[in-house]
This record gives sequence, C-alpha cells and structure tokens, in this order.
Amino acid sequence: MKLISIENYPGKEVEVLGLVKGTIVQTKNVGRDFMAGMKTLVGGEIVGYTEMLNEARQIATKRMVDEAESLGADAVIGVRFGSSMVMQGAAEVVAYGTAVKIIE
Repeated sequence: MKLISIENYPGKEVEVLGLVKGTIVQTKNVGRDFMAGMKTLVGGEIVGYTEMLNEARQIATKRMVDEAESLGADAVIGVRFGSSMVMQGAAEVVAYGTAVKIIE
C-alpha cells in the first residue's frame, strides 16, 4: 500500500474510493507519567512520550491502511496526521487520507 502526502499520485490516473482514517487514544503508565513530570523540571526530551506518540502513529496508520484495503485501494493520497490531548497523559492520534485505486 503506497501512502503519499501529496494530493495526487504522480503519473497515474486514479479512481477515488473515499476518505479513510485510523485513530487511537493512547496513554503511558503512571510510573512513566510521573517520570515525565520530573523531566519537566530539568528540560529536555520526554522519551516516554515520544515513544508513545510514535507507537500511536504506527497503530493509527495501520488502521487507516486496513480501512483502505477493505475498499480495494492501491494507495492512500493526501495522508495527514493529527493529535490532541484527551486527558492528562493520554493522546489521540488520527491518520487520514483519500483511498484510491490506480487505473492501469
């Protein structure tokens, strides 16, 4: 499955199948959340949250791809990611784009 952030598939005709998305709300455990809070006192990267968001993006992307595959798509164009804090220590990550079938 090709995932493309631009709004078209260069050099190919496509049939638009529709919007596809994947979403997840993810959190870290209390111990890591406490350690992240301590890190804010000294500054620097909060590795636990970076890892959490990377994992959440991977899961959201897989869910988006699964939805596209269920439509018979060859690619997803215009891929975007969004995130928001749902509650302290929990983030929602959304992956979305347009599922397309390549016309040969």
